[in-house]
Amino acid sequence: MRPVLAPALAGLLAVSAAAPAQADTRYLSYNASDRVTQALTKGITLQVRRGLFGAVSVERLFSTTARGSADFSRGGPGEARRALPDGAHENDLYAIEQTGDGRGLARALCPGADDVWLVMSRIRAPRPLTMQAVGRWADGTFRHCVTLSYEWRGEWQTAPVSPFAETAS
Repeated sequence: MRPVLAPALAGLLAVSAAAPAQADTRYLSYNASDRVTQALTKGITLQVRRGLFGAVSVERLFSTTARGSADFSRGGPGEARRALPDGAHENDLYAIEQTGDGRGLARALCPGADDVWLVMSRIRAPRPLTMQAVGRWADGTFRHCVTLSYEWRGEWQTAPVSPFAETAS
């Protein structure tokens, strides 16, 4: 019994050593596909981390047409999902961090809300992306703010550089 087990164990170790041991970071770019989305965000690039088994989580959003970026943290209250309009199928919940440009993005998407979450469709290149912005107001109520619709544009090798970034002269 042991002679059969040893080659199987050796084969399993060889396969696991060949598999990637770390998650990788990717930059997926999208263009606005309707007037509302165009007015609020135009083009975006998402910094995503792909896990060992292909799960994707969003870490950051960059504006690809202007200056700005916002950090995300995964998760949030279930009330945010329950505030979505009828027929919305998005499920991945991310809080917009209220620091730096994230505060401006949150205010643009849900004016007057204390906290803002994005509920996203599953991220798969080269497919369209839908985001639902949901806010929580001071009285504790959750409200749907806006639906953002994007078309796939492409994938960057590195994070996009702002056209407004200072350059060394």
